[in-house]
Parts: sequence; structure tokens; C-alpha cells
Amino acid sequence: MRRRTFLGTTVALGSLGLLAACAPGSDSGGGDGAAPAPKADEVDTDIAALGDITLVVWDQEVRGAQNDAIEALIGAFQDKYPNVTIDRHSQSFDDLQKQTGLALSGNDVPDVLQVNNARGDMGAFVSDGLLTDLTGYAEAYGWTDRFAESVLSKMTYSADGVTFGEGNLYGLPQTGEVCGIYYSQKKLDELGASAPTTWDELFTLVDTAKEGGEQPIMLGNLDQWPALHVFGPLQANFVDAKTIVTLGMGNAGADWTSEDNVAALTRLAEWGSSGALGDSPNGLAYDDAWPEYTKGTGVLLIGGSWLGPDMEAVMGEDLRFMAPPPGADGKVATTGGTGIPFSIPAKAKNAAAAAAFIDFITSDDAMAMIAENGGMPVNRTAELAPDKGVNKDIYEAFDAVSTEGTLLPYLDYATPSFADTAGATLQEVIGGQATPEAAAGKLQEDYADFTERS
Repeated sequence: MRRRTFLGTTVALGSLGLLAACAPGSDSGGGDGAAPAPKADEVDTDIAALGDITLVVWDQEVRGAQNDAIEALIGAFQDKYPNVTIDRHSQSFDDLQKQTGLALSGNDVPDVLQVNNARGDMGAFVSDGLLTDLTGYAEAYGWTDRFAESVLSKMTYSADGVTFGEGNLYGLPQTGEVCGIYYSQKKLDELGASAPTTWDELFTLVDTAKEGGEQPIMLGNLDQWPALHVFGPLQANFVDAKTIVTLGMGNAGADWTSEDNVAALTRLAEWGSSGALGDSPNGLAYDDAWPEYTKGTGVLLIGGSWLGPDMEAVMGEDLRFMAPPPGADGKVATTGGTGIPFSIPAKAKNAAAAAAFIDFITSDDAMAMIAENGGMPVNRTAELAPDKGVNKDIYEAFDAVSTEGTLLPYLDYATPSFADTAGATLQEVIGGQATPEAAAGKLQEDYADFTERS
């Protein structure tokens, strides 16, 4: 799932949760006919003894590598459990999102369903009691040992859906994604520079590139959201990871107007005013920017892991990728996330088999199969990295962040309207239309309005 598609849908689709809340058969206790989530010692893992089952699975794994991996896993699962037949319904992300709210609130629900984990979707469905709490299954199958805490937090909500990142587990992902720093090795060599190991070295590299007649950082921010992928990693140099997680998850207890957040916004403003991001980053579209980078414009590009294969096809071995340097609390922290998680509807007819299926497609063997088919597995990432190329860099960076550092939430997770607020505000900061202090105030207003009402 490319984040450029993911962003922009959450706000527009946030009303699905409200729609589900008003639908017949739904209630705050889990929906009509919903079985209570089992405790670990109540989980039935003997799937072969359940008799003949048709397991209905809705997913959006429709792209080449994604589809190849899920098809291979479905075949392997059915070989292991010949009593289970998978009835797969695959569709685009947008189509799946349009149907999810109504499907969950109805009586004919799938057994396994991919659910966007942002507040406007998974959070709303949790609040409406439409998803199964997977905590007991996680203990029975050992998911908390298999997955890093910073990964599982992206699928975790309090039972009322108010607190994001703490509480019960409502889904499991197969793949990962991370925002980091792409760089041209040839350009670094020409500048007599090395890949930065600290943020101060990165700031110096930006100045060195500018003095050497190069555009330091490529950014196309006409779409507004790409700046969030630059600011998120940058923010971690100034603000401790715990605070960013609180802000990004939309939980009460932090403040966008703090001195360290203003300092992060100030650095972004300086990059904008100095030309470090190009002459007109707000006038350049995202899908025009990264191709320009592959043609030689820019020394660095701060962005998502999903760009790697397309850019490598043009740049070859010149393209490299790294996680950002360690952040304010001494550990690497950067914006990232997972593929769309697999969840179990509260009214699923075959919850035990559904949990076994989710366990199977997120197992260690599944991670290897995902990697073989060209995806980036969320677990065993460094171990399964290619032998060379930019994907080796990306896999190792994701592993380092998710296991040794903090995988920070996408900032648009915070509130149903934050994607629009943050996108417009950061665009104004870069363009010089808003001071860092004024921008912090706008971000705080949206965040505080949501957290005070939650």
C-alpha cells in the first residue's frame, strides 16, 4: 500500500464509522450476535477438528507482488487445513473502504477483513463494537513475541476507541513501510561528503550541497501530504519519540506549541526559505518530484520506502537509503507504519479459523514468502533483506527502527481532520505564509479540539 494513496482517504472515509454506528444491528457492546472475545486459554487452535469450513476473506492485496504472496499463502493454508476452503474477495483499497462500514454493521460479514487502522476507520469500528478484540488470540499464538511493540501499537485501541496505541489488539499486518533518507552516492562523492550519522551532519550536508550548486533536498508538495514525510523524521530530532507518538495517535497529554515542536517547524521553514527544498516545492507534484530526483535533481530525498524500487530502476547502484540519524532521545525514530492489518469482524461466523488464518499469513514462513514475492515483510526484515540494492538498505532500516528504535505514527493518524490541517499548515510553513509559532497554534487547535472531545 503506497502511503500517497492511503493519505487523503482517511478523512473522507471517516464518516463510515458514523454510518456504522447508526446502522441496524450495531451497538457499543459489540453488535448483535457478536461473541465475546476469548481469553488465551479459551482459544481453539485445533482447526483440523472444526470440520468443513468456508472462510470468507476480504482483502485489497491486488497488486502484483501483493497478490502473488497472498495467493501463495492461501494455497499453503488450504494444504495444511484441507477442511478449510478460502472464499477470497479481493478489491482495490478504495472499493474495500467504501464497503467496510456497512459490511461490519450487517449480518453477513466476512470472517477476515483488512481494516485501515486510522482513527476514522478501525478506531470508529472499535468504538462501535464491530471488531473482535484479538488480545486472547495474540497470547495463544505468541503474536506479542513475534511482533515489535511499536508495530502492534498501530493496531491497538482502548475498548471504547478513544485511546490509540494502548489497550486491545484489533489486527495484524503482513508488511511494513518506513520514511527515511534516499541519497545519491555519486553526488555525495562529488561533494566530498559522507552519509550523515547525526542530524548535525545532515544539516551540514544540506549547507554543503547548497554551496556546491546542488539542490539539497527534493520535495514535491503540491499534494500537501508529502511534507508530512519530511517533517515527521525531522521532528524526531527535536521532540522525544514518546511525545510524537502521543501527538500522532491523537491521545491527550502533549502540546504542539511546545518549544521543541516550534524548533522543528522553524528548521522546516528555514529549509523552505533557503531553497534547500527547491525553488517551488509547493508547486511541484509528488509524482513529478521523485522522477526528477532520478534524473539528477537533488542530493537527498526524504520519503517512503515504497519509492525505492521505482527509483532504483533508473538510478541503479547510485541510489541508497538510510534511516534518519538517532533522534532527541538517542534512538532512531521515524515515521512509518504497516500494510493494512487483517482483522476479524465481531460477528464473524468462523472466528477460530479466522485467527488461525491470520496467524498463518503473518508467520515467520509467511514473511519469507512475502519477501520472495517482492514485498517488505513486517517481521524478520533484516534477515530476509536482498543481498544488495536499495531494498537491502530499506529492509535493514525498517528492522532497525521497528526493533531498536521507534516507528512513529503517520501524523495524519491524530484526528479525522489532521491530514488536511497538517498538510495545509506545513505547506504554509515551507512557503513562508505562516510562522512556525502560528503553524504550531493551528496544529494544536485541531489536536486539542479532538482530544478534549474524546
